[in-house]
Amino acid sequence: MSSARPDGMGSSHRTQFPAVTAEPANLGVSVVVCAYSERRWEQICAAVKSALCQDPPPAEVLLVVDHNARLAARAREELAGITVLESDDDVPGLSGARNTGLRAAKQPITAFLDDDAEARPGWLASLVEPYDSPGVVATGGSVHPRWPELEPRWLPPEFYWVVGCCYRGLPESVGPVRNPIGANMSMRTSLALEVGAFDVSFGRVGTRPAGCEETELAIRLTAHQPSSAVYYVPAAAVDHNVGPERLKVRYFLNRCWYEGLSKASVVQMAGVSLGLERERRQVAVVIPMALLGNLRRSVTGDVGAFMRVMAILAGLTSTTGGYLFGRMRIRRHHNALDKNEVSVL
Repeated sequence: MSSARPDGMGSSHRTQFPAVTAEPANLGVSVVVCAYSERRWEQICAAVKSALCQDPPPAEVLLVVDHNARLAARAREELAGITVLESDDDVPGLSGARNTGLRAAKQPITAFLDDDAEARPGWLASLVEPYDSPGVVATGGSVHPRWPELEPRWLPPEFYWVVGCCYRGLPESVGPVRNPIGANMSMRTSLALEVGAFDVSFGRVGTRPAGCEETELAIRLTAHQPSSAVYYVPAAAVDHNVGPERLKVRYFLNRCWYEGLSKASVVQMAGVSLGLERERRQVAVVIPMALLGNLRRSVTGDVGAFMRVMAILAGLTSTTGGYLFGRMRIRRHHNALDKNEVSVL
């Protein structure tokens, strides 16, 4: 499945993607939407409809319900044109639900759309265009916040990842990245299954704001296939509904802490170079620029800028604290295992 870029760029300006031996292009797509709560029913319906209305449409849309029989029954009764699956055989949580979708997908490419996101027209065509090159193993699109009311003055754009959206510091054009944003991504189905799919020790479970499951899998995907890449395609856009509960300072700090914890596990698996590749640039370049700019504006009496300065410092502290705590916990676990092995010997 392929199409021209929707941003007005003709074929003479097509991005050059890596080329290695793999399956041919023009592939079919399975779209997977994972859901867990009836509280999001209207958003689930909107997400499914936005996937079905793509042009060209996906070969199939799979709604995976995470351990919620009532929601699954309602979806089967009220939603037409899709397949409803239950992830009861997998560990509860987003990673387990995504694995259920991956295993059920019948198409060479599996795209993932969050249940509280709506795909814009042209989303799917743009998301899969890079697969014209067999060296592309996964892609990700842009995720734009849809605020419950006004955009929060205190939340810095550099921290929009806290609410699952694109943040300042991401590339602004098509190009390789370490990993996509989980709310809007795709991957080669067979390859993802071959490397073990999503690690269920990562990712959100219910309302626990953990993450990094897409980061960990993307690293394994590119490591498994030399000279391969994950591509970011901003034109593959979705709108992500940001619930009011995610705009509370407590959620902000918890999400930052859990991100640090998750990054510690990624670093343990992939090393510092890959595990913190994007984060190091963010901390070294993007965050200092944001602090300087907001400090300058706060001096002129901009209260929102001062609030953003406080949020940046608090978010950075919480994320760093979670990372250091995670590293310490992993080290203690390994030391305990080593002591047990010595005692057995």
